[in-house]
Amino acid sequence: MDITTFRTDGLGDSTYLLTHDGGGAVIDPQRDVERFERAVLEAGVDLTHVLETHIHNDYVSGGRDLARRTGARLVLPAAAGVAFDHLPAFHQEDLPGGPVVIRPLHTPGHTPEHMSYVILIEGEVVAVFSGGSLLVGSAGRTDLLGDDRAGQLARLQYMSVHRLAGLPDGTGLYPTHGEGSFCAASGAGRSVSTIGRELRTNPVLAYPDADAFAAGQLAGLQPFPAYYAHMGPINLMGPEPLTVPDLDALDPADLPDDARLVDIRPRAAFAAGHIPGSLGLEMSDQVAVWAGWLLPFDSPVVLVAERGQNVEEAARQFGRIGFDNVLGVIYGVSGWMEAGGSLASFETRTTADLATALAAGEDLQVLDVRSPGEWEAGHIEGAAFRYAPYLKDNLPAGLDSSREVWVTCGSGYRAFVGSAYLEAAGLRIVVVTPGGVPDVLEKLSGVEA
Repeated sequence: MDITTFRTDGLGDSTYLLTHDGGGAVIDPQRDVERFERAVLEAGVDLTHVLETHIHNDYVSGGRDLARRTGARLVLPAAAGVAFDHLPAFHQEDLPGGPVVIRPLHTPGHTPEHMSYVILIEGEVVAVFSGGSLLVGSAGRTDLLGDDRAGQLARLQYMSVHRLAGLPDGTGLYPTHGEGSFCAASGAGRSVSTIGRELRTNPVLAYPDADAFAAGQLAGLQPFPAYYAHMGPINLMGPEPLTVPDLDALDPADLPDDARLVDIRPRAAFAAGHIPGSLGLEMSDQVAVWAGWLLPFDSPVVLVAERGQNVEEAARQFGRIGFDNVLGVIYGVSGWMEAGGSLASFETRTTADLATALAAGEDLQVLDVRSPGEWEAGHIEGAAFRYAPYLKDNLPAGLDSSREVWVTCGSGYRAFVGSAYLEAAGLRIVVVTPGGVPDVLEKLSGVEA
């Protein structure tokens, strides 16, 4: 048996291809299914099953499309309630016709219908695909369907992770959610493990009872992106296949009034001059995640890019989360200026600059835009705080518009994310990049020592 892992790092998720004895199964495929289809062809196997562990809340599923393209059976939990044809998976009822024995285990908690899939060869348990149930060093969060259900689902999750922990120690553990996924309550930096290793190291298996587990899991959960609210309904109704558009160069003078500009150029280029109101999301594997948090769902998007940047990859990222309205691309900002548009800009400084100024006693106005958990773990004394995605709704009280605001986060990325909203409020900003608060605190501690 071979298991191939496909990491989608921007979402913190993994898809798996299991192959054995000429057959194969894909577990929890993302919407861009061509990569999985190619892998099946390269492996020379007959894909018999596409397995979904649950109704996903962090991306649009590619399961239905992959099953249609390959002729495989699409399997979902029996209680999923989807509006399209599928083979329902029932607790401990082996699936027919697979390359190995595939045994569903009902593991509710992350979602009510959640199924894990245990793999047996010649009667021996060899692996389990645990979706959003037992994760590496953690467990799937239980609050994505609303705070009113989070406690009950957390207690179910306690039962589920212990059900999985009862599998043989050597069982390979292959979760869908991992480090970087907002679906995980926390993470351990690895994507796969074994049951035995998790029994020794995973703190969620050390709680004495369901109540203690629920209290621990729900304490300190970090915010998750706004676009999550739209993923479940799309996946229940039946996602459409992903089509990555050929992005034409657009005339800046003819942009639709409702188009949202997402500038994926390098940070230095954005700081030096950008179209007012555009989001500064330097090209990375999380462009769409942040845009999906900040923009109304499925807004028409126009990318601002440099020649040679992979705009198709950016559009693919948007498609993974249901943003199918990427209209095209503006290359650079010269065309915008030629059409009569003005540019906005701001200064950037280093963490050393900020630390030196603070150590010298300069009265700086500092805004920390990291997550609540990061803020609570340690911050610059006297700094204002607002998590970057929340700047679009309101700014921290007390910011003085007559003074510069030094904006900092952990790496500089989120400081750029928030810059559009600070500029719109008329603030003069200095963005600290690269690095952020931890670097500043380390430098200050060295000065004090």
